[in-house]
Amino acid sequence: MTNDPRNRIDPANYYDRLGEGEWERLEESFKNSLEFENTTDYLDRFLPESGRVLDAGGAAGRYSIWLAEKGYDVTVLDLSAEQVAIAKRRVAERDLESRVSVQRGDIRDLPFSDDRFDATLCLGGPLSHVIDADGRDAAVRELRRVAKSDAPVFVSVMGFVAVVQNLIKSAPHFQAGVRQLPDVVETRDYSPELIAKHGIDDPSFVECHFFRSDELRRLLEARGIAVEVVAGLEGPASNFGANLEEIDEEAQETVAEVVETLREDPTIADLSNHILAVGRVE
Repeated sequence: MTNDPRNRIDPANYYDRLGEGEWERLEESFKNSLEFENTTDYLDRFLPESGRVLDAGGAAGRYSIWLAEKGYDVTVLDLSAEQVAIAKRRVAERDLESRVSVQRGDIRDLPFSDDRFDATLCLGGPLSHVIDADGRDAAVRELRRVAKSDAPVFVSVMGFVAVVQNLIKSAPHFQAGVRQLPDVVETRDYSPELIAKHGIDDPSFVECHFFRSDELRRLLEARGIAVEVVAGLEGPASNFGANLEEIDEEAQETVAEVVETLREDPTIADLSNHILAVGRVE
């Protein structure tokens, strides 16, 4: 039943309901734009000059379209039927059908042959939406399996420390979040079990596992992906979205420069809303 809170936090259902919101997310605020700008900076830095790229869990295709406009051939795959439909529409609006193919699928079971892609991407948190540890391991194995030898692999996840800080910061108007804190800290999950335990009828988020940066590194390296960079995409600007909208453009540029300068500091990576790891298939 779609009204069951446990179904509401299912990733496919959540992103079906979110619709255009996921496409808009990366440009709706200055803070969110930091995620996109820092991610594309690393894509520019580590991608080969050309080739075939997989955007696994790519939602409405924002990164896929950015890549296609730079000349890459891209396959975007997502679990949400609505996100797949939006991606197809966005691709068609830009006459990029010859560059981008869009299909529905699961990052834990990719429908592609071994060694097919020159790079694989899993950006914005799809891996975080796999609650089961074995499922996360399967997804990483798949990202490696379909990538050619020495291909770059880009994975960004949702950060644990930033979520804890955000729940504490939200306490004055979201005391239910504070009551959930001990369970989130213990499990690092926003799960069906958590919402059932706390009797949550209107979940505030989607099913999610929150990462520490060292956990992400270990997960990738255990499956034969040599990690070269771990970075915090929003860094010290995490959880300050509303405040950063109140400053002028010059001040925002200064903040962006500081985030870029600090992004590979291990402490900063752990503080970030989104943590990016860039590795290479061994």
